[in-house]
Amino acid sequence: MKILFVHQNFPGQFLHLAPELQRRGHECLALTDSQNKRPSNIPVVQYRHEAVAIDPAATRLGRNYTLMSDRGVTAARAACQLRDAKGYVPDVIIGHSGWGETLFLKEVWPSAKLIVYAEFYYRGRGADVGFDAEFNPPNFDQVMIAQGRAAYLGQAMLHADAGLSPTEWQASSYPAPLRDLIEVIHDGVDTGVMRPNPHASFTLPNGKTVRAGDEVLTFVNRNLEPYRGYHIFMRALPAVMAARPGVDVVIVGGDEVSYGAAPKGAKGWKDVMFDEVRGKIDPARVHFLGRVPYDQFTSLMQISRAHAYLTYPFVLSWSMLEAMSAGALIIGSRTAPVEEVIEHAKNGVLVDFFDVPAWEAALVDALANPSRYAPLRAAGRQTMLEKYDLRGSALPRLVAFVEGQRSDVPSTPEPSSVQAWTGWPRP
Repeated sequence: MKILFVHQNFPGQFLHLAPELQRRGHECLALTDSQNKRPSNIPVVQYRHEAVAIDPAATRLGRNYTLMSDRGVTAARAACQLRDAKGYVPDVIIGHSGWGETLFLKEVWPSAKLIVYAEFYYRGRGADVGFDAEFNPPNFDQVMIAQGRAAYLGQAMLHADAGLSPTEWQASSYPAPLRDLIEVIHDGVDTGVMRPNPHASFTLPNGKTVRAGDEVLTFVNRNLEPYRGYHIFMRALPAVMAARPGVDVVIVGGDEVSYGAAPKGAKGWKDVMFDEVRGKIDPARVHFLGRVPYDQFTSLMQISRAHAYLTYPFVLSWSMLEAMSAGALIIGSRTAPVEEVIEHAKNGVLVDFFDVPAWEAALVDALANPSRYAPLRAAGRQTMLEKYDLRGSALPRLVAFVEGQRSDVPSTPEPSSVQAWTGWPRP
């Protein structure tokens, strides 16, 4: 088949799927934004999108649809050039709906099967909007903005032949008529790479080398921000570090905004929250790494004694699953995306998102009693092997799902050879 991937940050969620389909003999091509510099072995065609500044006072609460549909028009015009100049007609299009790129592709290639990566459907209530009153106070404007964002996501699904979502909870965010179009298959965790290693070590910015078994507390996200509970984690640190004077706290993530709003003023969330606790902690034992290469992330998860992961009711991060696969003990927020994977006291520990004293107690106990939590580490690893393994489960199912769009293509995947992504956090 001719398979076109559409993603402004390609490979994105198609990191493993696209090379595997190419390996199986399919002709794969990617359409992506010209600003995307991520490496790929898949041939790439770029479109140049210059977002037109909008007047919030004029477009008001529907401005997200304006922004996303504008990108959709740019992607569609690039698709027309592919069709008219090159005679290119894909059999299957696989695209992420989050930025509007797939909105008009069926108008360009009406015969192609369109699979939409349905990552999340915004809602005015019951998910991220209004969850955290401190930074996202509930009000009716926020409800209407969320519905405006849902408009282009719903339109994308209405034009699709099928949807693909990584978790049951994320799929359930879609209204029932659209949920019926969605297949739930996770992108997969390379458990062969992300595996426990008792010989792992990691050199901190101050030159100190920590090893598996040392007292290391980790926190990882693409960007450090309230959506991923950075504020709660930082507020727990003074008590944790006072109780555990030998702990090193290692924080991975950028200082930009992936979700939600930036803080008021010149500083990013990283410094805003660090400044809040600066006088109550030993800053020499808090190590901010920014974004790190994937091999360093792997080693860090292999030596972590406790790994804190928090999220609003929103998209589940790859990092939590990969940390579990590497044998890290997850102390996770008791929010729906995390609860789908972690069962309290079975394969991890769950704590109410906002309960800072409970976070303090859970983190201190995990750091103080590593042997007590060894069975949970092993169970977390087993969860990844049984339900999220890339080669044994996720990738064969994804390939069969895509190839199943054409009945004349065999859908029994052969063993794959998967290359790991080279940087962390991933796009």
